[in-house]
Amino acid sequence: MGLYSTMRTSASGMAAQANRLGAVSDNIANSSTTGYKRASMEFASLVLDSGGTEYVSGSVESHTRYAISEQGSRNFTTSATDLAIKGSGFFVVTSESGQTFLTRAGSFVPNGVGELVNAAGFKLMGYSLDGGPPSVVANGTAGLEVVSIKTLALQATPSTGGLFNVNLPLNAPVVAPANLPSANAATAQYAGMTSLVAYDNLGNQITLDVYSAHTGVGTWEISVFNRANAAVGGGFPYAGGALVTQNLTFDMTNGQLTTLSPKSVTVPIPNGASLVLDMAGSSQLGADYTLLDATVVNGNAPSEVDRIEIADDGTLFAVFESGTRIATYKIPLANVASPDNMQPLAGTVFVPTADSGEIQIGFPGASGFGTMVSGALEQSTVDLASELTTMIEAERNYTANSKVFQTGSELMEVLVNLKR
Repeated sequence: MGLYSTMRTSASGMAAQANRLGAVSDNIANSSTTGYKRASMEFASLVLDSGGTEYVSGSVESHTRYAISEQGSRNFTTSATDLAIKGSGFFVVTSESGQTFLTRAGSFVPNGVGELVNAAGFKLMGYSLDGGPPSVVANGTAGLEVVSIKTLALQATPSTGGLFNVNLPLNAPVVAPANLPSANAATAQYAGMTSLVAYDNLGNQITLDVYSAHTGVGTWEISVFNRANAAVGGGFPYAGGALVTQNLTFDMTNGQLTTLSPKSVTVPIPNGASLVLDMAGSSQLGADYTLLDATVVNGNAPSEVDRIEIADDGTLFAVFESGTRIATYKIPLANVASPDNMQPLAGTVFVPTADSGEIQIGFPGASGFGTMVSGALEQSTVDLASELTTMIEAERNYTANSKVFQTGSELMEVLVNLKR
């Protein structure tokens, strides 16, 4: 075995341990970096053909391995836009140049224009729900856009539905046709009246007066008026008459609506949508007029976004000051067949490679994807105790290789000095 071969081998050993120390230093430096995946060095021997006459030392090759598929523990926060993934998958983010990346670093906050950006400056991507359920491209990012919450401010939503269930008194007097609320006369008679608040297209508040009048055995008339059209001092007659009149029929054996009776009242809101009041739970029993259930009619006046909520299936809700909750985005996850073979880049992001396989898009909770956790961050996978142990091992191995190099150098010096 030649002395030069010995020195080259020990030099490759020192280079390999230096690479190992480099990985350790990177891991320790990023031990507090959200979503960071630890790097490690794997070694492979390089054996040269000795020809059988003498031993020819080879060298050692070092290969970097990233534990991208390894999941870190979760650290819970007070911000709803801090996101972590429980299980498989990565957030889809984009850079300022528009290039798409994958990451587990979910420390998103709104920037100056309302876009959700993480600590490295990458913007979160999602599907807008403005046009209804999104159309997902499973093997690409088409249709994704930057999630922005600024455009949600001061939105008005017209009322479209609500619940209105009452008990109508069985023994209430029957009202003559001329005195029914639908006749809109000052002499109108009725068994009960309830007012509801709804909203038009511009967010203006509309107060609805809902009258119930007994018209015969098991039959009732429901009339809805716009309070803005009431007579001076309130009540009848209303200018323009009733917005809608609906007749209900009750079964005299159990006091419930018959199968042929309408179960709802559709109210055309002025400058608004059609409001459907569900009355399927109403009854006609021997008791006073009683409001059984009047769930707040949906819709809202113009208001600012009070907070953001993100469900475990990735649906982002904007909660307005009025209490209205509107689904605005659906945040997907992405994955590849072999995550550990993706290429890591600066900013704790990854890009697929030929070895990792192509990107696949899906929603949290779907087959092959984890769930989304709002108000949490995935911590680094670095274990400081293990890294410090590895650092000591690398130091000792480096020292041992340097001793071999030093010994080879000394023997070479002896060989050179034989001439003296």
